[in-house]
Amino acid sequence: MEKENYDQLGQEIFHHVGGKDNVTKLIHCMTRVRLTLKDESKANIDELKAIPGVLGVVEDETLQIVVGPGKVNKVAQSMVDSVGVKLGEEFPNQDLSHSDKNLDEQTNENKALAKQKYNKPNKFKSVLKSLANIFVPMIPALVGAGIVAGVASILQNLLTAGTLGGDVITQLVTVLNVIKNGLFTYLAIYTGINAASEFGATPALGGTVGAVTLLSGVTTDTTIQNLFNGQDLAAGQGGIIGVIFAVWILSLVEKRLHKWIPDSIDIIVTPTLSLLAIGLATIYLIMPIAGVVSDALLQFINFVLNVGGAVAGFILGALFLPMVMLGLHQILIPIHLEMINQLGNTPLLPILAMSGAGQVGAAFALWLFLRHDKQQTELVQNIKGALPVGLLGVGEPLIYAVTLPLGRPFITACLGGGIGGAVIGMLGHVGAIAVGPSGWALIPLIAHNKALYYIIGLVAGYIGGFILTYFFGIPKELRVEAKTSANTIQQATINNGTVPATTHADSFTIKAPAKGQLITLDNVPDEMFSTGMMGQGAAIEPSDGKIFSPVTGTVQTIFPTKHALGLVGEHGEEVLIHMGLDTVNLKGTGFDVLATEGQSVSVGDPLVNMDLPFIQSAGYQTVIPIIITNSSDFKSINSLAEQSVTAGDVIINVNETKNSAS
Repeated sequence: MEKENYDQLGQEIFHHVGGKDNVTKLIHCMTRVRLTLKDESKANIDELKAIPGVLGVVEDETLQIVVGPGKVNKVAQSMVDSVGVKLGEEFPNQDLSHSDKNLDEQTNENKALAKQKYNKPNKFKSVLKSLANIFVPMIPALVGAGIVAGVASILQNLLTAGTLGGDVITQLVTVLNVIKNGLFTYLAIYTGINAASEFGATPALGGTVGAVTLLSGVTTDTTIQNLFNGQDLAAGQGGIIGVIFAVWILSLVEKRLHKWIPDSIDIIVTPTLSLLAIGLATIYLIMPIAGVVSDALLQFINFVLNVGGAVAGFILGALFLPMVMLGLHQILIPIHLEMINQLGNTPLLPILAMSGAGQVGAAFALWLFLRHDKQQTELVQNIKGALPVGLLGVGEPLIYAVTLPLGRPFITACLGGGIGGAVIGMLGHVGAIAVGPSGWALIPLIAHNKALYYIIGLVAGYIGGFILTYFFGIPKELRVEAKTSANTIQQATINNGTVPATTHADSFTIKAPAKGQLITLDNVPDEMFSTGMMGQGAAIEPSDGKIFSPVTGTVQTIFPTKHALGLVGEHGEEVLIHMGLDTVNLKGTGFDVLATEGQSVSVGDPLVNMDLPFIQSAGYQTVIPIIITNSSDFKSINSLAEQSVTAGDVIINVNETKNSAS
């Protein structure tokens, strides 16, 4: 695409979001241009989707226009150039007058109406989202530097093993390591800058706090002691998570000082006091605490090694990812070196390398599950970029850009690494003759012709991470999205005649979960439901707040905010009961849930009591959409005509003639 086409695409995007004056900030990630708008009601989503070159539109805290990897950088740059600002800078004419404050309040209301209500973050998810916001901008650098590091590791390991030789290869490895170290040596600084942007602190101060953990200027003659155990602090102690925690505290301190310090001296006093306070806290609290943790881990690892076998392998393989995340894996290098001195190889390294295999398996499971989900294009692209790096033994892109922000996959990846470690521990006598990255890059360093055993362990880690993640590690909200997308694609394939269809005729009904007025779905004042985006069904305007099960089956999901729950019926129907519109904002108040996840229910069993007067007084509509989220699994779904109903009355007829591949 030529430059003028990038310019044209950018200007068309501006036009359909209400013009440049309606934009307050523009940033981009790997696939999406992200716009913060003054008034989201001015954005024409349908017109945006129709622009040639736009792959999709996602409405979240920012309006996200998907244009694809590579192209997004050029489109975003063209857009900010046309305004005269830099990426991430506030657009001009952002007057903070009283009238704009009212507009900001209206914007917040528009956001509440525009967001999808089905999947709202709780506090834990908010933490994970912040982690993603910190590391996603670094993904291109992590992937590029990771691949360079992997190639350098393979060449270095081949040199060490004696398979390759020569000054040219040695020089090439040195150059590649210099390029790689440009990111990984100073990763704490980049993390500090991004964390400061995420938490609202000054980015330069955040980068400085990250640099503090590198202990620049400390030598063997001028050390800093750990206040807890008297040992010397090590550079990087506390890890990336320690940096993020320190910068978060920095943001709190800096914001408070801005309020207290007079404007005339704020530029001098606030950064000085902030940096001094957080720098001292990092050196004398955060890093030493990590040192105490590292000592305890060393003792635990020695204990586990003495136990030996598959149990030791599982524990070490499962724990190594958290150690990497906390920056504590460097403490193992002296142990590796001592083992090499005494035994000629380190049997610990191949076991710990299995943690990376669990990561790779987990990432592949996520890719397989989400590859057709248009709402997760960015995540799928991140996985595709980070997987080759993970195979080469560089785990940071997978940890920080994929599994850790999602939560569950990080845990299942750890357990997958434990499975690989258990296999290595069971086979025994697998060691590495030198310290190097894991994954495929470590194969040349495996001692005593045991490379096959190491590969078997890798495969076990891959399979373990894949199976555990695919069946237990996919977050529920992603599972719902992926299933809907997969069903749509499967149905389209069948309808096109690619797969022959077989039928098993039958039908069943969905009962009313509440007493009230039955209305058709297209009359629900929420396009997510009225357009059938979530599936087919009906809705009820309740006259009392008693909610009963509309099917016989199992309670699959109860949302943390209690405003919605999902059931799976005996015919395979997946039924979502969404109690009210925008009621997620009540954070559970007004809902008394009587059922539990996993509970078996029959038609008419009580599920929830809604406090209708409270919900209405809070300004929310109480209409209850009843949606069959896997509608494409059935031939037809028909709602009855609008009428008064009592709980237990039939409201939906479903033809169970299923389309399936023969």
